[in-house]
Amino acid sequence: MRNFVRNNGLTLGFGAAFLLVLAAQAIAGRAEFNQQLAVEGLQQIGFGSYLMSSDFAVDVTENWQSEYLQFFLYIFGTVWLLQRGSPESKELHKAGPQSDKEQRVGEHAGPDSPSWARARDWRQAVFSRSLGLVMATLFVLSWLAQSIAGVAAYDEQRLRRLQAPVGWGEYLISADFWSRSLQNWQSELLAVASMAILSVYLRQRGSPESKPVGAAHTSTGIEG
Repeated sequence: MRNFVRNNGLTLGFGAAFLLVLAAQAIAGRAEFNQQLAVEGLQQIGFGSYLMSSDFAVDVTENWQSEYLQFFLYIFGTVWLLQRGSPESKELHKAGPQSDKEQRVGEHAGPDSPSWARARDWRQAVFSRSLGLVMATLFVLSWLAQSIAGVAAYDEQRLRRLQAPVGWGEYLISADFWSRSLQNWQSELLAVASMAILSVYLRQRGSPESKPVGAAHTSTGIEG
């Protein structure tokens, strides 16, 4: 068990933190939602009912989709886009998908390489892009979930105001849907851009997201 925790500490640590923050969000979200109901003179709801509500679902999924969008764009973007001096970038002469030899696929794969990396058909092509494809799929699915939960929450608010509900298609072109999406996208893109440029000049000793403390500012594609 000790070895398992040590070998999977990054996933377990952030997974546990995610659950704690999600629980805290649910508690705070229910309190805020009940405050809104009280202002409108409506009956408040219990914790279980809030967890099953569209209001909670849309708040969660709108953040998930922006995070997966960030990783999807970052994974594919860093194939070609470079930043001189940043550990978030490949070395300046390595732009592009690189050769089979550099990527150790096909005839260049080693005995411990994944089986699909050794394949010479569609499996290698899929596996070579599997991380980005999965992130893109998770983004699309979470964005779809946001739109479904979002229209339910939006219509619930409209009904409380004695307004007619809208359909899913109409909600997709509404200001509410795009405001929820874009306010998260801009923050994720700013965070990536900030990390790329700040890591050129700043250091964090022992972190793979940073260059070695004594590395030159112009050193590119190396990690500490």
